[in-house]
Amino acid sequence: MEILRTENLKKYYKLGESTVKALDGVNLSVNKGEFLAIVGSSGSGKSTLLHMLGGLDTPTSGKVMVEGQDISKMKRDELTIFRRRKIGFVFQNYNLLPIMNVYENIVAPIKLDGIKPNKNYINNIIDLIGLGNKKTAMPNQLSGGQQQRVALARALASKPSIILADEPTGNLDSKTSLDVLGLIKISSEEFHQTIVMITHNEEIAQMADRIVRIEDGRILGGQ
Repeated sequence: MEILRTENLKKYYKLGESTVKALDGVNLSVNKGEFLAIVGSSGSGKSTLLHMLGGLDTPTSGKVMVEGQDISKMKRDELTIFRRRKIGFVFQNYNLLPIMNVYENIVAPIKLDGIKPNKNYINNIIDLIGLGNKKTAMPNQLSGGQQQRVALARALASKPSIILADEPTGNLDSKTSLDVLGLIKISSEEFHQTIVMITHNEEIAQMADRIVRIEDGRILGGQ
């Protein structure tokens, strides 16, 4: 079943006298429960595409459909609520709140939505990422790999329809990268999550169910 789709998605912007075509007619379909990797070099448009999929930026034209709703047409407040409930983000720089411990960081987005966290579910996620003994640790007491695990748990905590991962292993060494990607794959299977990840790392991309390549703002093909 399709959960995410783009239709002729374009993002153009001016750079001096030139027009930069960051996305130039992207058509993409993602099925529920799929782990998709979008691979491209620097400047290929992959980050712009991820931002469009997550409603963090608006397209010049085209559609972004999430569960049948066109998020590119939503008003700002409506989109903010939709994004918080339906889309989880894992960024390269973790983006943990330094004044909150591991557990507090994980449940923060849920509490923002006025929802009481399901403690059993949260504890299952924390156990899955191997940080059961670190619930009260502060971010500055964790390694980079551990912080990224917390970021993954935070994305999973609200049971979003889709998780978008932006170069999630970019700041990690190769062994830790594979550990974190293994967790992303396991969580995809364990919690039936749909995951879209962008990366420039071919080895990392091979862990996904499907790979799509983008260059010059256009999808080249999948496998």
